[in-house]
Amino acid sequence: MCLSFLPAAEMKVTRSSILNLLLVAAILGTAPFAIQRAWESGNVYLFTQGFFDDLLARLSGPGRFRFILQPLMAIFLGFRSGLKDAQAGRPTFLWVMLFHPELRKEVWRQAIATVRDLIALAILLDLVAQALIFREIRPGPALIIAPPLILIPYALSRALVNRVARRHRTPAPVPR
Repeated sequence: MCLSFLPAAEMKVTRSSILNLLLVAAILGTAPFAIQRAWESGNVYLFTQGFFDDLLARLSGPGRFRFILQPLMAIFLGFRSGLKDAQAGRPTFLWVMLFHPELRKEVWRQAIATVRDLIALAILLDLVAQALIFREIRPGPALIIAPPLILIPYALSRALVNRVARRHRTPAPVPR
């Protein structure tokens, strides 16, 4: 089947596009059932006692290794980005986010581009873990739990590595 009406640039299939397609399909496929369950029970679930009890069950059930592996991957990516920031002479990530509105948009875009696949994978793994542990899937908690699991270690490690690298950077030799 030829899709000649699409530009060639849009036909490129990447790992990111497949991962994002899976994520969108999983959320769109499970959201109607979660909404129906909330409507019928009158319980929205998010931030209820059951939600917090289920958080603890996620830590001990199938897939608990992701609570170690995913933050470690985020720390690695933050380490790499922090070194790039230090080499470019940029202030730390958190400092830019708080006090440099002129750089905030560019740095935020770069951070999201770096961790978007890891966040998508974290959400998908949470959905799978819910199916295995609870025998039902609620996309809301996955969308709330997974991003901070990645973004917090990423932001902290990026800022810390930048600060340490800039402090220990040897100045360039002065030409004679």
